Amino acid sequence: MSNIRARMAPSPTGEYHIGHIRTVLYNYAFCKKEKGKFIIRIEDTDQERYVEGAVERILDVILDYKLDWDEGPGKEGEYGPYIQSQRLDLYKKYAKELVEKGHAYYCFCTKERLDSMREEQQKKGLSKTMYDGHCRNLSKTDVEKSLINNISYVVRLKVPQNEKISFDDAVYGHLEFNSNEVDDSILLKSDGFPTYHLGVVIDDHLMRITHVMRGNDWLPSTPKHILLYKYFGWDLPVFVHLPNLKEKGENRKLSKRYGAVYAVDFLKEGYLVDALINFLMFLGWNPGTEKEIYTMEEFIRDFDIERIHKTDLVAFDREKLLWLNGYYIRQMKPENLYNELKLWSKKFNIDLHGNNFDDKYNVKVLGLLQERIKTLSEYVDLSRYFYKNPIIQKNLIDEFTKDTQRSQEILKGLNTIYNNVRKDNWNSENLEKLSHEYIEKNNYKTKEAFMTLRYVITGEKATPPIFDILSILGKEEVLVRLNLSINL
Repeated sequence: MSNIRARMAPSPTGEYHIGHIRTVLYNYAFCKKEKGKFIIRIEDTDQERYVEGAVERILDVILDYKLDWDEGPGKEGEYGPYIQSQRLDLYKKYAKELVEKGHAYYCFCTKERLDSMREEQQKKGLSKTMYDGHCRNLSKTDVEKSLINNISYVVRLKVPQNEKISFDDAVYGHLEFNSNEVDDSILLKSDGFPTYHLGVVIDDHLMRITHVMRGNDWLPSTPKHILLYKYFGWDLPVFVHLPNLKEKGENRKLSKRYGAVYAVDFLKEGYLVDALINFLMFLGWNPGTEKEIYTMEEFIRDFDIERIHKTDLVAFDREKLLWLNGYYIRQMKPENLYNELKLWSKKFNIDLHGNNFDDKYNVKVLGLLQERIKTLSEYVDLSRYFYKNPIIQKNLIDEFTKDTQRSQEILKGLNTIYNNVRKDNWNSENLEKLSHEYIEKNNYKTKEAFMTLRYVITGEKATPPIFDILSILGKEEVLVRLNLSINL
């Protein structure tokens, strides 16, 4: 049995980002491949930014993406609880230990003093503001006096001066930082909650995490974590920092300006989970082959930390995702795709028009449109004329004939022919044959006749083959629409 243990630690401060799902996927695949354990831990210590209901939504969306955990909320293991707000006594105990060892200190600075300090540093044009160490060397007497008087305090990390802090990252190799660039960060806040830095190190150690796989935006914080491991006398996990996601053609992180960024929004727009997961696999990793279509089983088999891209940002190609989703849609049997469509519409409360029609009819409609839709949401607009009479504009009926009388003749002639077709002969092949015979006999041009027919039946200029549409709509509905247009 493998001792590999990796984790993902969401913060319930809002909706879960699609980049987080990518990181969950890599952790999940790595643990599955190595027969290890994947843990979900909720880091809810930022009480100011805590969003009610976010924990449930985050856990739900991870499951919606067909990912799961071995230990965590709802799957308690021996290292729980897996919610940080239920572990506060632990953080206080370890923060006190650091202070006693001289690796951390009480800081009694007021918010006003800290704001003023930052302003001064910004005026000097410093690239980043750092705590100035005002409380770093307070005497034991001064500290005790402030504690007795219940003066609000935080606990800060005591970063050594001008020391080399180094570690090996599985992606970026050997990295070194000068401690003068590392801030005396807060470890324990005045409300008794830990900051990320203290909580993550304590929990990763106590939960026996062997591999810390996270976005490379955490790289600048890692020296603080290295110091904490050292001060506690604990072994380091393997650090695996992943490239973050950026808009294609831009040098910035994903932005709502370009489209969805939250994991749930991609699902709401009608992207299939299997297509999304396949797309996310390649955002920071590749197999070293031309293979682009991967099942989860294949990804787990082939995933290798050594093949993670050593780059800061990797492009999130929205066009590629759209293409891939269309590919997955086209591969599905219409019946299975229709079931997926129903589940999607129910989950996001979307009207599919087809409530008053039987499933057999709806599957036929979907089967005809399947080649054209790239997301489930596109189906709603593309299928509209199968369920509702189109709104026809009188002047547009003549667009292809340029002659009202000629349009009338074409539609009346087709109406007569279709009226005489027996219901058991109402199919696309027969309708196409009869329609072609009619226009050839009367010297109409194919485009003017069939585009006029297409418009009055669907209200659209671009659709699947018109005779396939007539076949699905059925004789009665086609005649109703023809007569409505003729009477216009």
